[in-house]
Amino acid sequence: MESAGCAAAAAAAAAAAAGRDVGAPRDLSALPERLQRRERERQLEAERRRQKRQDQEVEEEKTGFFAAAFSRERAAVEELLLPGAEAAERLEAAAGRLQGLQKLLTDSVLFLPAYDLRQGQEALAQLQAALAERRQELQPKKRFAFKARRKEAAGASGVDAAPGGPAAAGAPAPSPPGTEEGALGLAWACGFSNLEAQVLEKRAEELHQRDILLTELSHCTVRLYGNPNTLRLAKARGCTVLCGPVSTSVFLEDCTDCQLAVACQQLRIHATRDTRIYLQVTSRAIVEDCSGIQFAPYTWSYPGIDQDFRGSGLDRNKNNWTDVDDFNWLARDAASPNWSILPEGERKTQWD
Repeated sequence: MESAGCAAAAAAAAAAAAGRDVGAPRDLSALPERLQRRERERQLEAERRRQKRQDQEVEEEKTGFFAAAFSRERAAVEELLLPGAEAAERLEAAAGRLQGLQKLLTDSVLFLPAYDLRQGQEALAQLQAALAERRQELQPKKRFAFKARRKEAAGASGVDAAPGGPAAAGAPAPSPPGTEEGALGLAWACGFSNLEAQVLEKRAEELHQRDILLTELSHCTVRLYGNPNTLRLAKARGCTVLCGPVSTSVFLEDCTDCQLAVACQQLRIHATRDTRIYLQVTSRAIVEDCSGIQFAPYTWSYPGIDQDFRGSGLDRNKNNWTDVDDFNWLARDAASPNWSILPEGERKTQWD
């Protein structure tokens, strides 16, 4: 009897629906509760599928636009890096377009698949390396006595050595006015390498909108005051690096037991372990092949940092320091074991 009643009710509902528009919601009041529940579930599932298709179409459209724009700009940068007349001007144009390419990638982080994001980052790194190589090719030929002059310049560069430590003879000194390096613009890389147990500094006028390279450092403290364009820290052991706002990207690779305080558009960390990062970032940080990474909000400050933030173009009110993508952890229902939030009681608020 019950099944006959259900069938009759369903037939009545179907007959009533015959005169309705197809898109109009069904009147479920004439159906038994069990059929009403089933119909509601069917409608919800249909809506979920429709929304999923719509979201997928939007993401595909955004991804397609990104791929076309990125490919076009990448080709333009590669062409500017080819040998030719007016090389210095072409390299500066390439540097400008590279910044635009970096911004395009940063703005697309939220919807790009992890693979596309990784490919974009690798392409950017290759272009930045090619730009640095082309700039190096245009440097004046080194004379026989260059090393001796370089050591003298490094001793007078204002870098403070740690007590009892040797002078930072291995640190590149800023170019004097009128040299060819200065004529090529301020984006050429500077930094420190192959040093141990020293206190190293760069002032704002030395690193403004330049690319900073720190490599092969051991138990050093590095203070970078001002607004660089990019920062790359590689093969560091037991170091503390404090940096003013970076206009574009910060890269860490093969670092261990370090502390870093940095503000930037984008942070990428590779093959690094047991490192604390005090971070202000406008996109999502990326870790890959890492372990023991801890994050906390950016706390370093110095006189003039507000002006440096204005010059960097970073929004001080936007900080995604807890939004981290781990390329080695794709599970969505569990947190990555490779990074964590540094407990408040262990965070540094004052830096010596």
